[in-house]
This record gives sequence, structure tokens and C-alpha cells, in this order.
Amino acid sequence: MHIMEGFLPWEWCLLWYVISLPVVAYGVLQIKKITEKNPESKPLLAVSGAFVFVLSSLKLPSVTGSCSHPTGTGLGSVLFGPAVASVLGAIVLVFQALLLAHGGLSTLGANIFSMGIIGPLVAWLVYKGVQRVNGSTLLGVFLAAALANLMTYVTTAIQLSLAFPVPSFGVAFNNFMLIFAVTQIPLAIAEGLLTVVIFDYIMKLRPDILENLKVIGTKMKEKVGAVM
Repeated sequence: MHIMEGFLPWEWCLLWYVISLPVVAYGVLQIKKITEKNPESKPLLAVSGAFVFVLSSLKLPSVTGSCSHPTGTGLGSVLFGPAVASVLGAIVLVFQALLLAHGGLSTLGANIFSMGIIGPLVAWLVYKGVQRVNGSTLLGVFLAAALANLMTYVTTAIQLSLAFPVPSFGVAFNNFMLIFAVTQIPLAIAEGLLTVVIFDYIMKLRPDILENLKVIGTKMKEKVGAVM
């Protein structure tokens, strides 16, 4: 999903920066608010960031100017919300651009928008939607992580199609999505399953933190405690 350095025209690079930076700035304020209210959540925040870094570094070649890989943003979105996940995504993308030649600084705004904003927002909305209909917590986590992954790539396909609408936006978008789908659908399923495993371990280990963060309710905490 990382669009490589210098691939997008400068006006598109600027636009994605203008859109993404205010969201990241708001996310920083949210991190400060959450960690002050729940200082015990700091290690979990670090784990969420590490999860994004490790998964999104496992890249596979894809369409020209980009690549396919898991994103890892679903976990942080479920635990802390999409704004915080945008900060984690931004930090990871900067390190990857500077140290791994994965992505780039000129395209950082575009990559933050797809992986750090749209993906986490979809994950959070899906998880909250499953909670609202009293669905399974782990099902919600799976759908959140898998759909965050897929929507990140839909967004990247849109970004590439807007910059290079050849012969038209619709045709370009279909072409990008067809190529992405080959690798991204199985990757999204695998990421969803892995995220469920990690979340289930956290839920069994520290359900109190998840309750304080309003990720799970009191009934779920009691159910987990009874199982343990």
C-alpha cells in the first residue's frame, strides 16, 4: 500500500498532507488525554504501534508505485480509536520511509491518509457497529482488522487512479483493484485472524484495561474472568 517516493505529482502530495496532518495532530491530543486518564494503557499503546510496524513491514510487490502487505492498524483502532491509530500509523510510516526505503516522505501524507486514517476509521466503525448489535467481540475484532486492511487498499487505488486516470478514473481504479485483490484479500483474512489472537490474549490478561478504555463492557469482563 505504501506509495513510493516521488511517484505522485507534487499537487497530490500536498493535498494529502493538508488532509492528513490535522487528523494526526488531533490524535496526539487524544493520546495525551487517554494516557493521563489511563496511565496503565501505555504499554498497550506501545504494543499497538509495534504491531503496525511489524505487519506493515512485510511487503509484497504489487502495482507500479506501491506494494501489498498487512497494515496492523485494526488493533490500535479497536483499543484506542481511529485518531490515536493515525498517530501510530504516521510514526511507523516515517520510520519505514527513512530506514527501510518503504514508502517515502513526499508521499507520506497520502500513505497516512490510506493506512493511518481511512483504515483505522473503518476498523473503529465496524467494531462499534458489531458492539451495537450485540455481536461477538472477537468477530468484531476480526471484521475490523480485515476490513481496515481492505479499505486501506481501496483508498490507495483511489489515490493512484486520481493521480493517473488513464484512460479514465474508472478504468484505472478497476485495474488497480484487480491487481491488489490477488494478494490483499488473503492478507486481510490472515491479518484479521492474527489480530483476534492478539486481542484475545490481551482480553484474558488485562480485561480491566480494556474495560477502562471502553473497548469491552463489564459483562464481557465478568465472562472473561469466569473463564479464567
